[in-house]
Amino acid sequence: MALPVLTQRFRIWLQPRKGLAIAEASIIGIVAALSAVLLRVGSGSLGTWRVQTTQMLPAWFILPIIGLGFGFTSGWLVERFAPEAAGSGIPQVKATLANVPIRLSWRVAAVKLLSAIVTLGAGMTLGRQGPTVHVGAGLAAGMSSWLPTSPDHRRQMIAAGAGAGLSAAFNAPIAGVLFIIEELLQDLSGLTLGTAIIASFIGGVVSRLLGGGSLQLNLELIQHSSQFTLPEIPFFVLLGILAGFLGALFNHGIVASIKAYQKLHISLPLRVALAGLVSGIIVSTLPDFFRDNTGLREYLITGSANVSFAVIAFLAQFILTLIAFGSGAPGGLFAPSLILGSCLGHIIGVSASYFLPIDAPTTYALAGMGGFFSAVSKVPITAIVIVFEMTTDFNLVLPLMIVSVAAYLVSDKVMPGSLYDKLLRLKGITITKEISHEGILSKLTANDVMEQRVETLDADMTLDEAMQVFTRSHHRGFPVVENNKLVGIVTQADLVKKRAQDSQIIGDRNPPNNTPLREIMIPAPMTVRPKHSLSNVLYLLDRYQISRLPVVEGRKLVGIITRADIIRAQAEHLNYGNTSPEAQIEPSYVVYQTRSPNIGRGRILVPVANPETAAVLLQMAAAIARDRHYEIECVQVMIVSRNSSPSETPVRTAKSRRLLRQAEVLGKKWRIPVHTEIRVAHDAAQAILETIKERHIDIILMGWKGETSTPGRIFGNVVDIIIRQATCDVMLVKLGQKVQRIISPPFPTLGESTEASTSPHLPTTQFNRWLVTMAGGPNARVALKLLPALVTLGNYPQIRLTQVFKPSELKPDMSVLEQAIRVLMRRRKLSSNVVAIPVQADSVSEGVINLVKTEDYDVVVLGASREGLLQHVIQGNIPEAIASGVESTVILVRGAISN
Repeated sequence: MALPVLTQRFRIWLQPRKGLAIAEASIIGIVAALSAVLLRVGSGSLGTWRVQTTQMLPAWFILPIIGLGFGFTSGWLVERFAPEAAGSGIPQVKATLANVPIRLSWRVAAVKLLSAIVTLGAGMTLGRQGPTVHVGAGLAAGMSSWLPTSPDHRRQMIAAGAGAGLSAAFNAPIAGVLFIIEELLQDLSGLTLGTAIIASFIGGVVSRLLGGGSLQLNLELIQHSSQFTLPEIPFFVLLGILAGFLGALFNHGIVASIKAYQKLHISLPLRVALAGLVSGIIVSTLPDFFRDNTGLREYLITGSANVSFAVIAFLAQFILTLIAFGSGAPGGLFAPSLILGSCLGHIIGVSASYFLPIDAPTTYALAGMGGFFSAVSKVPITAIVIVFEMTTDFNLVLPLMIVSVAAYLVSDKVMPGSLYDKLLRLKGITITKEISHEGILSKLTANDVMEQRVETLDADMTLDEAMQVFTRSHHRGFPVVENNKLVGIVTQADLVKKRAQDSQIIGDRNPPNNTPLREIMIPAPMTVRPKHSLSNVLYLLDRYQISRLPVVEGRKLVGIITRADIIRAQAEHLNYGNTSPEAQIEPSYVVYQTRSPNIGRGRILVPVANPETAAVLLQMAAAIARDRHYEIECVQVMIVSRNSSPSETPVRTAKSRRLLRQAEVLGKKWRIPVHTEIRVAHDAAQAILETIKERHIDIILMGWKGETSTPGRIFGNVVDIIIRQATCDVMLVKLGQKVQRIISPPFPTLGESTEASTSPHLPTTQFNRWLVTMAGGPNARVALKLLPALVTLGNYPQIRLTQVFKPSELKPDMSVLEQAIRVLMRRRKLSSNVVAIPVQADSVSEGVINLVKTEDYDVVVLGASREGLLQHVIQGNIPEAIASGVESTVILVRGAISN
């Protein structure tokens, strides 16, 4: 017994708490600093070897060869072992912290570290700070995976690892913390801030102790040279404006470069190898200074360079960074941004010296570094602190603030939004702002979460009968109703307590008990209304220590809500993000389409999804199209995550194209123009509505299950939206059991050389006996107009028109049926096969179901009217009741509505 006890205590000790978080943050800071030092030493050693090699061999030969070979090696390492290690790494970390499922682990960190060393050693114009952030976050994620931590704790540790990596790269612990708050996690909670500070501080200290000079600058020279006067402020403002505009242009170039490489359709190793080759060729034509990025930066900052050299350096670094980063090479943008900013600052500083007594443009170069960094990364506070921590010069604070803020404002105006978010969208990932848990509880109501199908007990039920119900059910409590009104609530504990009391009195352990529940139940229980927020519901559950609350309107019981329902709602929010109606849904994107000649008088849309029912729906559509001289539009919708952009998410369309080809075969056979398309979308209903609008659809014909398990929905999520919002005629089809038995699985697909596929008709036993329910209004007329085309699906159609009347109506009004008869009699083929007979029943669904079962109709057509049946469709659930109560095919028709 000792071992299990010790194991349990160890697990309890490992549970997330403040002391463990501090210890873990300390370890993360040390490990991140060691990895940053290894990256700096490794890339520096390879860079030194590369520069020395150019002194022994011609630069125009050796630099392109090194770039090609090292680039291919780096790309191969990433593609073979960890594709997530491509690029800067900061977008991946940001996505992980936003709960996007991107792998972040020891393996990713190791591959990133090694591949970044090789990439920087190849001479590509990229930085090591971005990879250091990615490596630190990966190491933290790997360490957190060893411990049974919560998702929030893991996110805090990953953020701490990223901050420690940035701190170690720049020797700037404050900047590491600010970068987490300003860009990555945007969280100011005590634990997050504390762990970030500890990890970043330790990372910066360890990196400095191991010989990590911030930027290897001559700090004494800088501190003596970074002086400024008030008349220089306009020049700093000008520097900020130029840095903002050129920084936005740089970001545009980054995005364009990535898209250009994607159009090449080559593997990552080849892309990085190509970037290394081109970079090597360009660098070999430039002065020797350009072969050492660290030396180039110091040369510009100290003011030793002239204006022409600074201009050439800016253009070369700008182009070389776009070439290298767009390939997906593991490297960051921080260092190139600093070099570009120093070049721009040097140019402005030299220009200012013509108007003001300035000895050296050092202050401008350093302020330009912060400004360009702010314009590219959109983190002005971090930019200011990074340069300040690298120089420790208070004289720089005001120029840095002026330039960085101005650059940020201009850049965000020219190219709004974060560059990292745009890089993620190129990969099909969209990060949305999350609503806090408190916001979810206050935003959702009891009506959104409650269970509407409530099991209840009658107040006159005996204790013994109630015990039998509890035995068969997993519930531990039931509302008690009388005449459909809530009068109390009873729990299993109440029944057990009552039985125990009776057994003590009688002396029998299981005495029979006919006591009614009204004497046992808790009368006037605590309730909530559908409009009450979940925060209010949760407060009541906790305040009164109960596990369920009835939801009532007046005294009518409309639902019940439990703690489990609230937990499920919060879990869905954590898994799927913000799914509130205010969440922006991107338009659908067409990835495949075929077009036929536009020779029809209108179009009928058929959304296809199920291969087993598509053939029958298409033949129904073809029958209508032949009768009206319409074209058929077939669409299949492929759903992608809300975190992904439909226009940028890769999808496989082979199966979908095979399904759509059935429609094309049918169109050729019947000589009907058929158009097909595949849309990628966040929401199927939204994509269908877009198709209706774009393709000017007159009728939509959709399959329907006949029932829905979605609370608050009548037809189901998609169909409910279509029937309420589609501006065209809507025809829903629920295939009956006879049809399903024939088409699944032996029913042939269209195009096969069998009797069923070559004939335009279905087997004659399927759609011969038709029952059409009438209630007057425009939808009834739409159903009558569709009927002559639909009955051609059988060989000997027999049509009965009926209208349901209450038994209390002694003389039913037959005018609607008589008018329908006159409409159908105009069609010669139907004149001898149509009868109109009313039926009496307490409800529409009851009358139709009994009639179908008695006379065995093949198809039931519900021509719903606005004033009558359609109101029941929206408020009640008549179609579902009929569809689930009969084995026949059910067709529901709803006429077009105005926009």
